[in-house]
Amino acid sequence: MAEATADFRHETARLVLRDWRPEDWPAFIAHTNTPAVMRWLGGVQDADHFRLMADRFAECRAAHGHCFWVVERRADGGSLGGEMLGFCGLKRGNAPDCSFMGQFEIGWRLRQDAWGQGYAAEAARASLDLGFTRFAAPVIHAITVAGNRSSWTLMERLGLRRAPALDFRDSRFTGELNEVIAYSLTRAEWESRLP
Repeated sequence: MAEATADFRHETARLVLRDWRPEDWPAFIAHTNTPAVMRWLGGVQDADHFRLMADRFAECRAAHGHCFWVVERRADGGSLGGEMLGFCGLKRGNAPDCSFMGQFEIGWRLRQDAWGQGYAAEAARASLDLGFTRFAAPVIHAITVAGNRSSWTLMERLGLRRAPALDFRDSRFTGELNEVIAYSLTRAEWESRLP
């Protein structure tokens, strides 16, 4: 297990990835619990959903030394400077029907006004790097649904490849949200892309 005692903080050119604080949740909910952001995630959710989410994130971090991290824009005068953008990072596959239960999974969720600026890609690249170096992941998976083109397009740009053998049906949802598609990136594939 990775170290879990010190607060996590990692900076990229424009972003800060860090552990959650209780005061982060109201801003996260206000910025991301919208029809556009939640379109492929079951729709706008109630307060109980986010209480459970906060508990799951804390449990994941306690067990593994990491979970999805807060993504903030550095306060450097750039677009949305100093503001919370959402989350990105690594957890362990834990959906009820997950085909890679307990293995590394990368995910992200950013507010709508942060879309199209490369923030998700920047945070995800940092998360992949951390997963393979600091947290010694042998492989990192990602999931979405086929309709969420922006999500799987980003996965492909990051170097993840389609892994149809890992697709599964998520019993928490119906219709197209039930049909989960998977992508994967191995440590060897990641290392082959290093400069």
